[in-house]
Amino acid sequence: MNNILSYLKNKHLIWQGKAINEPDSGSLSGYPELDAGLEGGLPTQGVIDIHSDIGIGELRLFLPYILQRQARQQRLLVIIAPPLQINGEMLAELGIDLNQVLVIRPGDQQQALWAAEQCLKSDCCHTVLSWLQNLEIHQVKRLQLAAKQSHAVQVIFRQQQTQGLSLPVTLSMSLQPQAQGLRIKVNKRIGSWRHQDIQLNMQALWPALQLPEQHNNDNNIIPFPKQRAS
Repeated sequence: MNNILSYLKNKHLIWQGKAINEPDSGSLSGYPELDAGLEGGLPTQGVIDIHSDIGIGELRLFLPYILQRQARQQRLLVIIAPPLQINGEMLAELGIDLNQVLVIRPGDQQQALWAAEQCLKSDCCHTVLSWLQNLEIHQVKRLQLAAKQSHAVQVIFRQQQTQGLSLPVTLSMSLQPQAQGLRIKVNKRIGSWRHQDIQLNMQALWPALQLPEQHNNDNNIIPFPKQRAS
């Protein structure tokens, strides 16, 4: 029996109530609903694991948080293997210094993982954003260790959860699109077992990218104008 329990613990498939890590005090995300749901805000260091479709607002979710981190630390924001082109004008309009932004387009996932770990170890980055898939526990452990040693944050965006594995991350969330923003499910958070869904209204920060209230319906369709604009 002890061998079975040891195996399950090593695979992160069971959790011991007495082995509670102290939660991160948190850094404000820019969204009051999210800060309240996370009891303080997003982590100040470690790995954040995000399960999300592409282009539903997953990057916009983190931009106010990134802006705060850059203002405080004056270190690099590194973006690794983004699936789409990064809009530099949007980042500049928010106030993010483009001279402190580095975009890396590696050839494959192994190169992406290596680049992320090296960036974290360099102590030159406050935040690393990476788009990765099919991660293994030992890979995430290396990123977690490097992020904590350099007091940095590694955000991983991936579209599908890896076969039910509980990865050793600081925070794990799943995102679903809503008419006025996102519905966020907290899958895992160090030091907490309160995992209630969070309804996030992003309209205050991003009014041009949200549906107006009168179109807040299930089909999520914005009608085209009947006449061609001149």
